[in-house]
Amino acid sequence: MTRNDEIRPDLDQGIDRKVLSQLRKRFLDINQGRMERALEGFSGRQQAVLKLLPLFFHVNHPLLPGYVSGSTPAGISTYEPEDDVLAEAQRLTRSFSYKTRQGNLPRPILGLFLMGSLGTLAQTENSDMDMWVCHDASLSAQGKDELTRKCTLLEVWAESQGAEAHFFLIDSERFAQGERDDALSSENCGSTQHYLLLDEFYRTAIWMAGRTPLWWLVPVYEESRYAEYTHTLLSKRFIRENEVLDLGHMAHIPPGEFIGAGLWQLYKGIDSPYKSVLKLLLTEVYASEHPHVQCLSLRFKQAVFSRQLDLDEFDPYVMVYRRIEEYLLARNEPQRLELVRRAFYLKVNKKLSGPARLRSQGWQRQVLEKLTTEWQWDERQLMLLDSRTQWKVRQVGSERRALINELNYSYRFLTQFARNQPMGTPTDRRDMNILGRRLYAAFERRAGKIEHINPGIAPDLAEDTLTLVQSPNKREPGQTQWAIFTGNLGTQEWEHFSPLKRSRELIELLAWSHRNGVIDSSTRMALHPGTSDLTEFELFNLLGSLQQSIDLEHSDVSDEQLLLPSVPAEVLLMVNVGVDPLGHHRDLNILMTTERTDSLSYAGVRENLVLTLDQVMINSWNEVQVSRYDSPHALLDCLRDYLNSLVSERPAPRLRVRCFCHNRASAIAQRVEALFNTAQQLLEYDRGYRYLFKVEKHYHLLKLVRGNVSHVVLETLPALITQLGEAQGGYSPLRVDEHALEGQDLALVLAQGKPNCVQVFYRQYDRQAQLYVLDEFNVLWCQRLPFLDENTLLAPLQRFFHSILFRREALRPMEDGFPAPALELRYYRLMPAGTATATGPARAAEPRLAPQGAVERPFYDIQAIIERTSADQHQITLYCNQMEFSELEHGTQLYTKVAQQIIAQRTGGERYRCYITDLDLSGVFTDSAPSTHAYLRYKTELERSLNSALTSL
Repeated sequence: MTRNDEIRPDLDQGIDRKVLSQLRKRFLDINQGRMERALEGFSGRQQAVLKLLPLFFHVNHPLLPGYVSGSTPAGISTYEPEDDVLAEAQRLTRSFSYKTRQGNLPRPILGLFLMGSLGTLAQTENSDMDMWVCHDASLSAQGKDELTRKCTLLEVWAESQGAEAHFFLIDSERFAQGERDDALSSENCGSTQHYLLLDEFYRTAIWMAGRTPLWWLVPVYEESRYAEYTHTLLSKRFIRENEVLDLGHMAHIPPGEFIGAGLWQLYKGIDSPYKSVLKLLLTEVYASEHPHVQCLSLRFKQAVFSRQLDLDEFDPYVMVYRRIEEYLLARNEPQRLELVRRAFYLKVNKKLSGPARLRSQGWQRQVLEKLTTEWQWDERQLMLLDSRTQWKVRQVGSERRALINELNYSYRFLTQFARNQPMGTPTDRRDMNILGRRLYAAFERRAGKIEHINPGIAPDLAEDTLTLVQSPNKREPGQTQWAIFTGNLGTQEWEHFSPLKRSRELIELLAWSHRNGVIDSSTRMALHPGTSDLTEFELFNLLGSLQQSIDLEHSDVSDEQLLLPSVPAEVLLMVNVGVDPLGHHRDLNILMTTERTDSLSYAGVRENLVLTLDQVMINSWNEVQVSRYDSPHALLDCLRDYLNSLVSERPAPRLRVRCFCHNRASAIAQRVEALFNTAQQLLEYDRGYRYLFKVEKHYHLLKLVRGNVSHVVLETLPALITQLGEAQGGYSPLRVDEHALEGQDLALVLAQGKPNCVQVFYRQYDRQAQLYVLDEFNVLWCQRLPFLDENTLLAPLQRFFHSILFRREALRPMEDGFPAPALELRYYRLMPAGTATATGPARAAEPRLAPQGAVERPFYDIQAIIERTSADQHQITLYCNQMEFSELEHGTQLYTKVAQQIIAQRTGGERYRCYITDLDLSGVFTDSAPSTHAYLRYKTELERSLNSALTSL
């Protein structure tokens, strides 16, 4: 058409009512064509629904669908049903008869419009009927409530007729001012996209009944003066107010709407990228033109004014494609354009491959054939796209790369656009950050993460038959690898084929196969295990465990979860995958019959049956991560990493442990799960617990401080005792695994730890006694002493404790005038089974009274004062019944001089053992008071030196 056909109703030159009537007719002609196309794409029952809906909003009749009450708002402005509609209603309800509304009865329904894909290239028999019900602004709250109920009933009725309908109430006055309450499509488009939604409405909506849009009659060049122009049209009666509906203009689109629209489409594109590509690119086109945006609705209106009424070219989807094509050609981006074309073709979903005589014809295919001819697509390209339902891993992989590149590009473009807009809000920045995390979680590659390769590209990647192979890794001598192939391949036959995927570890490969649906419940697996011990039984159970843990229906991740760092949500531990820990042991029969059954220190040879662990972790961002542990301390490393991944005030993950190796699988899984659960429970107390367990012959001590779990490996019992005697900054509870100290008295002692309490345990061995002390910080002290009787063993300790506790209480701050609670002092005798001197392990800790008269009766007092003279030097002063002996005076002869003094005070000069009865360490620990264990440690060293001097005299 030429510009001579353009209508220009100028204010300055006068407006002709006839010209306005011609304009309205042009829009209605296009509207009629789209409506016919919409009806053509539906079944007979669906067509009836579409025809009858205006009537049901026009009248209230008890026998018609959607009836609520006689007072429900009804009556469509300017509408009168045609005879074929009334005939259809009477076929539905024979007793219905229509009466024309007489007089000035209210008609609160101003207009009905269809939105969505109806009448477009993308319409199918399953397309939704999204209908805007534009109503008068004066409608009461009760009236809107009843109208909403009517809409709900009509949705139910439409569904019974094989049609899916959704109704959205629109207050036209509020909408024109940018205000609305609800989402305006069956897919929430976001609350801030007013003008973009209006742009879509003006270029796609099909008018069904009521008033027509006032916007139709405003020339594009007058859009910026929309209010003035429409005021003239109405005030000078060029058009009647009751014939038009004013929803607003398209003179300006705020930049924030491009951000909101892009965010929403990117969010949807993560799971369904094809559906979002077109809208994402259109948003990019608009944003790139800001502030002078040539939106499609204005192009559409200009074309109508110019009498360019080609239905095919002004199909809403074709319009979007043409605008994007123009943009990408100008930017010389052919790869992006090809992706857009594929997305467009798949969205329309009308197969063009195969003989033409076998394809049903229709206007949609004709338009699509015209386009694909323009694109110079050959039969091979069409067949590839038409077979998308049969696409498998290789086809999906290449397409995924293109889609992810596009989504990432759109995100970068959107981020840069938002930075350049001064009106960006904290909400915009928050939404951008959340979206960035969604994209990261969905598509970012990193070590151990299982890639999701099929974000809505193909419906089913499952293979009927697969072959799983372990083979030598030719690039890493001595190492192996796993690969998975399509089909059932025999021995060595697989070498001539390219695998779907390779991996160093089996679980990573199986998790990838399950996560992407390559293996499902019907897939048959051929196994070539190579040098591994993997069996078909184990393989079947490994897959079953993965299927239980990894949900293929990806649960939606909330914004709140994404605003926080990701944490483990579910953890699956696979123990000894493809490894039999006893399978190659020469003494297998002995091992299987032994009484020792702890899987971490098994049988007489004390073997650890936990050789490898594979961890599959699903986090709170719905990412799947696989880690493998196969070092000499694999169990410890895995446990430490697991505990350090836990975060306080966040839910603990669900932990499952599985083992399917040939020997003792159930016992191994239970042992590992119990170990992990115990450590996790102790960590949750957040009190610095220590956890002791044994692997083979080695003791392992975990220090459970959240976020910094550490462990120490101790090869012997003396090394363990030394470690348990290390100073603590406060009370540190200790949990001892039931297998860690089997047959040791220490197990009974360590189980008694209590805060604010010093506990003394002793056990008699003929003429000797073993002493254990747990102090108020749960630090262990041990000493072997001569044993005459209980009183002579414990009295020196009682005197020593009394002295240091007296000194400590004297210096402790008062709380509200009263001293803080003093330390308790308790004594226990360790009792073995049988006689008191039996050699078996202690079975009980029998409470004992403090030694009688130990403090009250006179005793020889030996006091020590230790002072720090430099960073690593100390000065010692000893007092024997108040007589001073110092290193300043006696130097290296200090202990000899004191020993001589002690012997001189004894009848007959006996050389029996002497004890320190009081000790002051305030000159050593100047910042804080030490725990009782520190006093015992210094006491032991002093007594060793003194008694050595005594025996040498």
